[in-house]
Amino acid sequence: MIEEDIHAQPAAEAFEPGEARNIEPRRNRRKPAQAKPVDGPDLAPRKGDTYIWAVFILLCAISIIEQYSASSREIMAGNVMGPIIKHTAMLGMGAVVAMLVSRVPYKWFIPLTPVFIAVSISLMILVLFKGQIINGARRSIDIAGLMIQPAEFIKMSSVLLVAFVMSRGREITNMKVGVCIVFILIFGGLLFSQGLTNTLLMMAISSAMMLIGGIPWKKFLVVILVYCLAGGVAVLYKANTDTDDAHTERIIAETGRDAEGNEATINRMGLWKARLDRFFDNDTVPKYRRAINDANRQEMHAYMAQAHGGITGVLPGNSRESARLALANIDFVYSIVVEEWGLVGGIFLLVLYLSLLGRAGAIAAGCHRVFPALLVLGMAVYVVLQALCHMAIVTGAAPVSGQPLPLISKGGTSILTTSLAFGIMLSVSRFAVRKGKKQEIAQEAATLPDEMQTPNPTFLK
Repeated sequence: MIEEDIHAQPAAEAFEPGEARNIEPRRNRRKPAQAKPVDGPDLAPRKGDTYIWAVFILLCAISIIEQYSASSREIMAGNVMGPIIKHTAMLGMGAVVAMLVSRVPYKWFIPLTPVFIAVSISLMILVLFKGQIINGARRSIDIAGLMIQPAEFIKMSSVLLVAFVMSRGREITNMKVGVCIVFILIFGGLLFSQGLTNTLLMMAISSAMMLIGGIPWKKFLVVILVYCLAGGVAVLYKANTDTDDAHTERIIAETGRDAEGNEATINRMGLWKARLDRFFDNDTVPKYRRAINDANRQEMHAYMAQAHGGITGVLPGNSRESARLALANIDFVYSIVVEEWGLVGGIFLLVLYLSLLGRAGAIAAGCHRVFPALLVLGMAVYVVLQALCHMAIVTGAAPVSGQPLPLISKGGTSILTTSLAFGIMLSVSRFAVRKGKKQEIAQEAATLPDEMQTPNPTFLK
């Protein structure tokens, strides 16, 4: 018996004479396709969410149109195209910020959060002592020729703080809640000297973030109670130090200096009290029949602008009240939107902001980890709550105060921080694994610190 040689090549198949052999040359044989390795979220990111980009671009377009109308008081003072060119350039800078930040993987916001908070607190402390006086309070500081209002950074810091703390570990411990409360009170103490509205808005943003983070109702009620007690103490302190000299405070608010010409700030308690009295007054006279005076001039012209707009508006460029309404391009720009686009345009803009919140919620529901989910929702809450606050003030649903409309109002710091918020939302939509394979999910977890790998309990496939 002859043993078979295991190294021998197999014999050629038999074939009939005249039959062509169909043997593929070895060099032309195709190797079986190999599966490509699945890249992690940092190696093969998706594009930024198209809907969020669309909202950003649409808001910028509306802003340019409305600023052209609402800046009529500045145009009357001299340069016709100067204000709109400057505002467009600022929006362009904001678009660059949003684009650059959208390309940064969201994991880098974890180590950057403490740095951002420390810088925000430092700027707030600096502005309290060296800041420029605007409307009777130190609000801004000049850095390399750019006017910075740190209040906007502090409000964004509250979002980053809660997202950073609440995503560490699975349980909502008393330590987590305590850390959030302490820092929010520090932020509130720094903001309180500049204005009550920003302080209340920052607390509302942080409270919403804690609810989104899954804080139990009992702990949430404790948070609200602490906020109320701290606010009450601050108001009592202001009430005891109030000068009650309305004439002096009006001079300081208008000029930033007292009767002797010295730089001074007003005690804002009297201003808050006057605004609340006007808001809660029991006067039965309709607003359109009330006399216009120095105290109610802005709000009355804002109401007149909205009434003039009616249902469909007077179309862009035909605003009547923009020339008479002080701060029409900043604190009361929504009234000009309603005047020119009517009730229809006002509702459209409201729905546009709310749709941003809905889209962020859809993105958050698809994130596998808690941190990106809280980050994208928190930034949307930061933008939308400011918009709702502005609209409530302008329409008379809330007491009069100064609050910009995100991306629509004139203002450098507000535009840049809002653009930064959009960039962070786009980063999450681009780099966070949503509806991915197990290998992608594991690679995303490998890029995060151990304490930040908490799964998202609201994940929806």
